[in-house]
Amino acid sequence: MVRPSCTIEIFILLNDDIHYPFPPRSPEKFSTRPPRATEMSLYTLPIRPTYPIITCRVSPATAPTVASPPIPPSLLPPATSAATVPSLTCALQCPHFESCSGCTHEFNLHRPVIVDEASNFFKGLGVSDFTFDSCRLWGWRCRAKLAVRGSSENPLIGLYQEGTHNVVDIPQCKAHHPNINAAVELLRKGVRELNIEPYDEDQGTGDLRYVQMAVTTHNTALPAVERYRNGRVQVALVWNSRNEKSSNSDKLNALANFLWRNGGSRSKLHLVHSVWANFQTSTNNIIFGNRWRHLLGERDFWEHVGGIDISLDPSSFGQANTRAFDSLLRKLHKYVPFGASVADLYAGAGVIGVSLAATKKCRSVKCIEINKESKPSFEKTVDRLPKSIEGSISWHNADTSIDPLSWLVGSDVIVVDPPRKGLDTTLIDALRTISSHKVKPSLKGSSSIIKEEKRPWVLRERERVKEFSVQVGRETISEDPQSLPETLIYISCGWESFKEDCKSLLNSKSWQLEKAHGFNFFPGTQSIEVLAVFKRSLKKKKTGKKKKKQG
Repeated sequence: MVRPSCTIEIFILLNDDIHYPFPPRSPEKFSTRPPRATEMSLYTLPIRPTYPIITCRVSPATAPTVASPPIPPSLLPPATSAATVPSLTCALQCPHFESCSGCTHEFNLHRPVIVDEASNFFKGLGVSDFTFDSCRLWGWRCRAKLAVRGSSENPLIGLYQEGTHNVVDIPQCKAHHPNINAAVELLRKGVRELNIEPYDEDQGTGDLRYVQMAVTTHNTALPAVERYRNGRVQVALVWNSRNEKSSNSDKLNALANFLWRNGGSRSKLHLVHSVWANFQTSTNNIIFGNRWRHLLGERDFWEHVGGIDISLDPSSFGQANTRAFDSLLRKLHKYVPFGASVADLYAGAGVIGVSLAATKKCRSVKCIEINKESKPSFEKTVDRLPKSIEGSISWHNADTSIDPLSWLVGSDVIVVDPPRKGLDTTLIDALRTISSHKVKPSLKGSSSIIKEEKRPWVLRERERVKEFSVQVGRETISEDPQSLPETLIYISCGWESFKEDCKSLLNSKSWQLEKAHGFNFFPGTQSIEVLAVFKRSLKKKKTGKKKKKQG
């Protein structure tokens, strides 16, 4: 019997692609004791250590080989990996893991179990090249909403324990950007020194209900490689009062001044970007009220993602994982043709749409968003765009579920980024039947659906949208009034709802799934962000000779 021979080449590589801002530590070194006020300091990301990765490449020899008889399973040695990574290399290693609801799994942060499910799901639909970007594993969260409970002597600043309204204090959270952790400790110190009373849900009393911490990593005064770790924190205090003239407003101003004096531009460590107040007296679970006030620091909050500078007010939705979002945007850009007409649904402040307008020179971009608070951020963002952008960019305060077809017609590319529940039913229906809709020019030359719209609630919505729209650049552009979208780009943060929407679109035969990518937006959870690209199925023209009429 001639046994096969092979050559094994072993390489030891230094991993420069995966970020490990926190080196592994043994569990026994952890302490759950919150740091004392005197221990508070500005935490920055340490230099990333390099971990050796051993890989094997097996190349068959040129000698003829004959297959050996199979070895009984009982005699096989235990399966081993050619590249054994230490078990703690991609572990969470957080002392709050079992009590805090923020993270759901502790190991293999770089590849949650759901990735295998997603890969198999897409493979079953004909997409075999699904990719997954593990992104930053620690210190990734640049936006955090934290409850404040307890007492002024012992404030608890963190998340609710799973299934309860008991707040778990989470100092030095491994998911938070380190400067959020530092800002939390500064806030804790201020609460103690100024005798600020945390909110009591049962009694409805107290001063400070929640705090939102948002990090901006866009500081052009620093080299690009230093901007992330030196990010500054926008602090939004959710205050238990109707407005800034309430009886406890003196405490609010005192706390804001404390934060700015100890973390602002003139402090030893410039940690705080700005301080805002939100006023909320409701007894429900809604974090923010409708009234916002800028107190101290810079008013405008800027970030750089997707090739553009974006403005985000504290009331605007912003992605928590800034770097992962930037990776997703750059991947998305590849699927949008230059000069396309784009409709960005569930647009928020229009970050996706505006980034496409700037990088892909789109002739038209329409951003549709139901939250009117996003309008100021959109206006500031487009105001900073280069003057060379000639296309039409507009933002519309509209409900995507009402008359969705009106946003689809005339667009080449549709981008949807819905909430976790997925697409609205009316939008799904419009996308499923998109190929059957026919559009014809009206007598005045504009496009109109064959059936004239007469539903009063739709007509009222159209008038309201016109009133609250923002137009930048040319209002009229040269586009085919009869065109229907050829590409649908679906960004999803809800895996279960995406699967249902995906199956519904494919079952309609109107769309075909072309590409799918995953992104690790929330390491430590069984949640991934999905970018899926659909192409509209074109009806095949009937061929064949016409039958001659029998004479």
